[in-house]
Amino acid sequence: MRRITYAGETVITTDDVAEVLVDLTAAVASAGRADAVAIPIVFEGSDEVGEAELVIGVGNDVLSVPVQWTKEEPDFSEAAAGLRQHALYPNETDTVADTSFDDGPDMQWDPDLDGFDRR
Repeated sequence: MRRITYAGETVITTDDVAEVLVDLTAAVASAGRADAVAIPIVFEGSDEVGEAELVIGVGNDVLSVPVQWTKEEPDFSEAAAGLRQHALYPNETDTVADTSFDDGPDMQWDPDLDGFDRR
């Protein structure tokens, strides 16, 4: 379990939600944006769960630290998976793809143009 500190307040959530939240916050900030998200939380001192709404990205710092947790950890895996679906969430397919050129009949190398020319 992790304690998330945001705007002077703290909430507790699972490790996977906290990890996704930190990664998504960095990605949204890197894109120069800010977005609103909701995360599931556990109320400290009880078994009750709830939801926290945060604005993440540019100008919104999120701190995640481990917390001692002796109770059963709730299953927030669906919420973590939902956050991973955010358009800006980094994933393995976000790498630069190899550039390939169409060698079709209408693509010819033109040395005068130092590149391809459509004919």
